[in-house]
Amino acid sequence: MAEGENYANPLTCFFHVLFKGAAIAFYVLFSLFVNSFVIIFVVTVFLAALDFWVVKNVSGRILVGLRWWNEISEQGDSVWKFEALDQESLSRINKKDSWLFWWTLYLTVYLLLFTFCRLLCGWHWGS
Repeated sequence: MAEGENYANPLTCFFHVLFKGAAIAFYVLFSLFVNSFVIIFVVTVFLAALDFWVVKNVSGRILVGLRWWNEISEQGDSVWKFEALDQESLSRINKKDSWLFWWTLYLTVYLLLFTFCRLLCGWHWGS
């Protein structure tokens, strides 16, 4: 990352991190105080769905130039379309934005795997 470089899209970066952090924080914190797995599960899945929507439709496109969608061909087959920026456009992407996008994406996966392992091993946040 460049030394004095700022985020080019701070609001997009904020929402990219917000729903990831909200889903994990809600799961961990409410597991300490609420004994209803159903409520925790539903709200956590809802926050994860919001995160998925933000990454797919907003931050993926703005921060790193990725987009994808599904089309139905004339034969009725489902066809997935993926697009990424070319090398010239990719070199113009803000490095801090890109770094934040990818590291929060990877870090969230590891945190979720950790919480899943805790759940499988029977370790609860309140104990």
